[in-house]
Amino acid sequence: MDKKEYLRSWAETYKNDLTNNIMPFWLSHGWDKENGGIYTCLNRDGSLMDTTKSVWFQGRWAFICAFAYNNVEKNQEWLEAAKSAINFIEKHCFDENGHMYFEVTAEGKPLRKRRYVFSETFAAIAFAEYSLATGDKHYAERALQVFHDAQRFLSTPGFLPSKYEAGVEMQSHSIIMILINVGSRLRAVIDDPTLTQQIDDSISLLRRYFMHPEFKALLETVGPKGEFIDTNAARTINPGHCIETAWFIMEEAKLRNWDKDLLDTALTIFDWSWDWGWDKQYGGIINFRDCRNLPPQDYSQDMKFWWPQCETIIASLYAYLGTGDEEYLYRHQRISEWTYAHFLDQDYPEWYGYLHRDGTVAQPAKGNLFKGPFHIPRMMIKGYMLCQEILKTME
Repeated sequence: MDKKEYLRSWAETYKNDLTNNIMPFWLSHGWDKENGGIYTCLNRDGSLMDTTKSVWFQGRWAFICAFAYNNVEKNQEWLEAAKSAINFIEKHCFDENGHMYFEVTAEGKPLRKRRYVFSETFAAIAFAEYSLATGDKHYAERALQVFHDAQRFLSTPGFLPSKYEAGVEMQSHSIIMILINVGSRLRAVIDDPTLTQQIDDSISLLRRYFMHPEFKALLETVGPKGEFIDTNAARTINPGHCIETAWFIMEEAKLRNWDKDLLDTALTIFDWSWDWGWDKQYGGIINFRDCRNLPPQDYSQDMKFWWPQCETIIASLYAYLGTGDEEYLYRHQRISEWTYAHFLDQDYPEWYGYLHRDGTVAQPAKGNLFKGPFHIPRMMIKGYMLCQEILKTME
């Protein structure tokens, strides 16, 4: 393999797919120019199936538009789309306490609120990235305010309803890992010690409680002190989620001059999760595994979703950039080739989201309340950037 040519080719592929396929699809079919924001419930051909708006995706879309503007090309339409979603968020997506909804109508009428703060995390990174794109410090300050509100909601007993009955104590990997990325994105536009503190606290929790060497796995759910809970739900390994965590930590390691301890932690999580997730029979990253190798409980356990493949592409490039170990470039080759062979729709724009284990299409819609313009374009932007960075190290 000519490594330089390989990396140039993938950099160009990611950029072209982003600018000529993914972004035009969502700008054309998803952007609600009447009410603001974006629709994500789109059928295979881009036709609208449901006008319900995912609040997650108002923030995610605004972030992607600004992130692409900042790192790929200064496309003014992307910046306008970001502002449209940000305006919609500010006007319609917060309640009187600053807690955000999960679903709203096309016009912004509240439909549903969940017991999480993920809407807040995506709004925060959107405000931060838009601030970086425009130089408007108001949005950096707004990002920090939303971040601090999310921290307050998480730390206020009883504010967020519990998933289980009183007395059942468990910790979830998801919110801990996402706050690493939120802290990192906000720190690019505003200097506040709580951001690095959150990153350090999150990584410490993952190391102490969620990484279980006896299973060579990072678990999704543990007890309050990291105790292993021997139930179907708590034995779950989500390889894609863990691999996403790994690249968040690799990104932080890079920002700290490739801090060895952070990089070692990230690579351990990536290696464990690759071993659990890579499907040796069919290829691709599988959805769920049980750490005791028992049958997983989730009905979609053996499917291949779009987003774990995207996270693995990013992680493999970060790992190669940080180590120079060709095993990670080989992983990148396997996951990229498998993903592009199976998820691209040859007849309509954008990608499928849901495949059966063997790579055949389970359902052809391009979006819903959970799949929209985030993981795929983020992978393309990061993939383009990382390939370029690696190439610079080879000069």
